[in-house]
Amino acid sequence: MTGSRHHCAQGRIVRRNSATDHAPPSLSFRLSRFVDVDNRFSNPVVKLFVLPMNGAMAASSHRITLGPLVAAIDQGTSSTRFLVFNSKTAELLSHHQVEIKQSFPKEGWVEEDPKEILQSVYECMERTCEKLTQLNIDISNIKAIGVTNQRETTVVWDKETGEPLYNAIVWLDLRTQSTVERLINKTPGKNKNHLKHKTGLPISTYFSAVKLRWLMDNVDEVHEAVVSHRAMFGTVDSWLIWCLTGGKSGGVHCTDVTNASRTMLFNIHTLDWDPELCTYFGIPMEILPRVRSSSEIYGLMKICSSRKSGVLSGIPISGCLGDQSAALVGQMCFQEGQAKNTYGTGCFLLRNTGAKPVMSDHGLLTTVAYKLGRDKPACYALEGSVAICGAVVRWLQDNLGIIGSSEELEKLAASVGTSYGCYFVPAFSGLYAPYWEPSARGIICGLTQFTNKSHVAFAALEAVCFQTREILDAMNQDSGIPLTQLQVDGGMTSNRLLMQLQADILCIPVVKPSMPETTALGAAMAAGAAEGVSVWSLSPEDLSEVTSEKFEPQINPEGTVSRRCLAKSSVAATLKSKRSVCVFSESEFRYARWKKAVQKSMNWETTEPVCNGNGETSIFSSIPLGLYIMGSMLMLVGAKYLAGRD
Repeated sequence: MTGSRHHCAQGRIVRRNSATDHAPPSLSFRLSRFVDVDNRFSNPVVKLFVLPMNGAMAASSHRITLGPLVAAIDQGTSSTRFLVFNSKTAELLSHHQVEIKQSFPKEGWVEEDPKEILQSVYECMERTCEKLTQLNIDISNIKAIGVTNQRETTVVWDKETGEPLYNAIVWLDLRTQSTVERLINKTPGKNKNHLKHKTGLPISTYFSAVKLRWLMDNVDEVHEAVVSHRAMFGTVDSWLIWCLTGGKSGGVHCTDVTNASRTMLFNIHTLDWDPELCTYFGIPMEILPRVRSSSEIYGLMKICSSRKSGVLSGIPISGCLGDQSAALVGQMCFQEGQAKNTYGTGCFLLRNTGAKPVMSDHGLLTTVAYKLGRDKPACYALEGSVAICGAVVRWLQDNLGIIGSSEELEKLAASVGTSYGCYFVPAFSGLYAPYWEPSARGIICGLTQFTNKSHVAFAALEAVCFQTREILDAMNQDSGIPLTQLQVDGGMTSNRLLMQLQADILCIPVVKPSMPETTALGAAMAAGAAEGVSVWSLSPEDLSEVTSEKFEPQINPEGTVSRRCLAKSSVAATLKSKRSVCVFSESEFRYARWKKAVQKSMNWETTEPVCNGNGETSIFSSIPLGLYIMGSMLMLVGAKYLAGRD
């Protein structure tokens, strides 16, 4: 091994400069090899863990004992993972990942099979246990399991049969747009923020309540199960915990405060389901899961002994966080003002606002960040949510076929270093923060005969960065204190060009942890810290140091791949002393053009199409076209009448 290496000294990970360096003579230690069986690292690296020879971590000749281990189920929109961490060092020991199939039955509809989601969890657990066995790591040292999940995605199942009553309606789904429009039109002043004082959320297709209402109104099986008191509702965390703790044979029906706060049925002040909100949406409270903290024992794993993962039976499930809250914990953003941005299927920027909820005046959400214990206070966050981030890569790959992989996107974009005037607004599911405009649809504009697929690829990456800047500007305006750096995580952070572009467009450093699985890490931390488990300390002095890579804003005379930009938010004029002020650049010009493109994407879809008796869409479903035709007919009749008088 010729590169740098790490060793443990007094609980901290320290980077050493040479493979020939030696540990301090006062530290008695032994090196243990960790084989990268998951191929997680781009370079062939053998990681070295230094285990202090103090009796806390002793290895037999046949099996390596690393002290208490904690696992995490990370069930995301596009894939499921099961990961195992060392609770003392936060090192990822092994993991397995399975992709999840999405279905699109109609335009704007997005669904997933709850049974496939559950099966993917079992498969990931079994394969990870196999890998740990190959590493001679004792699986019985797993002391707790945490769950983190795609939020808002809605599942309804029969508690007697244990069967889902319909596919899971994914958070991206737009089928409830007409319902949302009707609800907003009924509010005083047609105000989409009518419920925000209780929920912290606008009335939107994004959240669970309208998806659940649609299921009750349109799926007979769901309606009948609700009437006969057999229905259970939950987000994906509730479905998984219920199934993994016994299902129809005594499974625990619960959720945590972070997932509950994304339903529009939860009062973020009382930290419980709100009867008035449930009445507003017509949801019976008996079908809702019990709300718990993010860190406590919910129940014990019950897995059939015939499964390879049966060895996990009896382990407590003791952590539960929505994926973005889990990433905030995994990034160790425990102090007010700290923030992180996750680049996954969507893009989610969360800023810790402390023990009191802060209501946004600039299009952001107020959400529960975490509650790490039954007797611990809840912590809140401001959130900027972008619907389409990594999903644009899949769209370019699967729908247009201009790339074969996500890695190819980076190469294509880097080959030109500019979008050459092309702008891409990927509003496939409308626009989320800060606009909350469901009528928007995706557009690519500014095309010329010179534009090619490389320019479109670059525009797609810039779109991710511009959307992040919009929500960061809103967050800076709400707080009055601009961020000085942005902590990032998620799958797209492996794209180095994207990270550099983001730093250039924000004009602040972007900091990426060397261990990318911060979402799963956050769930594991919550599980390991739970009362009754207590193998993971969340005290600031005990938290492991995180190695990271920093992308600094760059100056490029040509203004292509890297640029400096101006302090951007409206509060910048009064905060110049706290931020670097740079000359106006091409980046500012392109951002202004991006904002213009966003405006062009709005108001494409306002209502559901009106069909005639044959099931065909009527031309009168387009209000402007209908008015035009009716006006033309009236003019013709009037002209004929006047001609007759002559």
